[in-house]
Amino acid sequence: MLELNLPPFDINVKKTDGKLSVLDPLRRKYVALTPEEWVRQHFVNFLLTEKGYPAALLANEVQISLNKQSRRCDTVVYDRTLTPLMIVEYKAPEVAITQSVFDQIVRYNIVLRVKYLIVSNGLSHYGCVMDYENNTFYYLPDIPDYKEL
Repeated sequence: MLELNLPPFDINVKKTDGKLSVLDPLRRKYVALTPEEWVRQHFVNFLLTEKGYPAALLANEVQISLNKQSRRCDTVVYDRTLTPLMIVEYKAPEVAITQSVFDQIVRYNIVLRVKYLIVSNGLSHYGCVMDYENNTFYYLPDIPDYKEL
């Protein structure tokens, strides 16, 4: 897999019937190792080890209902009262972070109404903080530590 703009770590990969899978510690199971999953596992590890996010307050593949259709948020970060605080959307490294990627995460936020939105393809990472009072948002200079949320 491609080297990312995230800290390397000992990722738990196995091969079964010729297919690679990776252990997702948040879901506590092996999942198919796709390029997007490669980004997710590295980004989650970054949040846990570098940014101080508690593993118990992160969840992968969180199902929501949007316009009577089932959708999945890649990662949701919760505050200590278990209120959704951040949505993280991942793309494969070869997928550019475009307006359509932001549009996707904004649609998910219609349901969850979180304070922070993050998008990453493993090479580029963008974050913003929502300002609901003024109906706008502000880009973040860096991915915040959990204690800054």
